[in-house]
Amino acid sequence: MKRILVIEDNNEVRENIAELLELSNYEVISAPDGKVGVQKAVEFKPDLILCDVMMPELDGFSVLRILEKKAETADIPFIFLTARTEKADFRKGMSLGADDYITKPFDDVELLDAIEMRLKKSERIKTTFDGSFQGLNAFINEARGQKELENLSKEREIKRYRKKEVIYNEGDYPKRLFFVVEGKVKVYKTNELGKEYIVEILKEGDFLGYHSLIKDENYFDSAAAMEDSLISYIPKEDFFLLLHGSRDFSAHFIKMLADNVLDKEERLLSLAYNSIRKRVAETLVELHEKEGKTQFSILRDDLAGLVGTAKESVIRTLTDFKQEKLIDIQNGTITILNVNRLARIPN
Repeated sequence: MKRILVIEDNNEVRENIAELLELSNYEVISAPDGKVGVQKAVEFKPDLILCDVMMPELDGFSVLRILEKKAETADIPFIFLTARTEKADFRKGMSLGADDYITKPFDDVELLDAIEMRLKKSERIKTTFDGSFQGLNAFINEARGQKELENLSKEREIKRYRKKEVIYNEGDYPKRLFFVVEGKVKVYKTNELGKEYIVEILKEGDFLGYHSLIKDENYFDSAAAMEDSLISYIPKEDFFLLLHGSRDFSAHFIKMLADNVLDKEERLLSLAYNSIRKRVAETLVELHEKEGKTQFSILRDDLAGLVGTAKESVIRTLTDFKQEKLIDIQNGTITILNVNRLARIPN
């Protein structure tokens, strides 16, 4: 059952809308003003928001501005309800990113049709990208149907990178967004002594290089293939169209890009506070989860870069884990024998 948040300060209108929606098999959450509406949007994360424009505490325009800046609510379809029909109000609402604008009094069928259309569109956008290259193409093709995004490129170049081949170097100027079609990529920093620290490992379905594109700055890290990989290029112009062209698509695109931000924060905290033994164990568990299997191969230099320590320290720790029967190592391939014990290794 789809959940709809109704933000309306007129009790009679709010109750009538809620009754109509409930009879139409929607779950309804109500808010008497904009301030409460924002709180309930964050708490309940509705599938769609109906919001009056003129309200106490916060007007509808302010509600939309606030929710657009929150990652958890930015992609929720938003429909304004108002008795005011001035063109300036309409233009303002749509320029802020509202999905529709319905004037009161409205016909019940008109309101239900608008809700159904926006929910279907939202669902279509969310389900087009499944982490694959085909899903990325489907998402961009869907986006191209919007007037604001009709100039998106139809073709996206794909290049094959060999193992250890550099995709971009620290200090290069960004000209495109990268998408991992196949293989694995390491993003890393190099200190003045030439020692690498791996910031993250990316796999099929991940994007890279977008931080520098957004900031319009040279790359502050480097990227290289960890194995033979296929990388797709998304032109810089397309990147900014998807980022700014349409509220529907930009909110979802940002979520696609930022999927691994929390992983980075957790890894940096681990690097700062955990022992080498704990960090090696956590990295092995993370690789197991990323690979979806208990057996995988990784260069010891790359593993050391992920852990943030010397290769010799990693090798000694792996030897300890093998003796403790937590892992097995054959011809450089690591097999995790007891992932639960690895995950529970104390600091």
